[in-house]
Amino acid sequence: MSQFKDIITEKCPVCGEGHVFAKKGNPLLFRMPKMEKDCKVCGHKFEIEPGFFYGAMYVSYAVTVAEMVAVFVIAQFFTSDIKIMLCLIAATAFLLSTFNFRLSRMLWMYMFDSRRKETAG
Repeated sequence: MSQFKDIITEKCPVCGEGHVFAKKGNPLLFRMPKMEKDCKVCGHKFEIEPGFFYGAMYVSYAVTVAEMVAVFVIAQFFTSDIKIMLCLIAATAFLLSTFNFRLSRMLWMYMFDSRRKETAG
């Protein structure tokens, strides 16, 4: 449960204390999240090699598709107009874009770069 909490709160995969993102981003102002280069607490470098986060795009795609399917299923209870449903799905995808960006990178880091120090604590 601790790793789940660290992913959601965007903590370092090694020490679990430092923040991964300096800025959260805002889709309404067209600002993307800004990631720290390394952890301010333990010094762990987040992008361990060039192109490390390319795989996170696939994670982001899967998360976005799941959200779109959920919005479609929920929208069917309220309307049968396909245009309204498509607008709701597009708005949801747009508003959750920065959240999906951060979540996909956090999931990618925790899948492939979570070398937690067992002696830390």
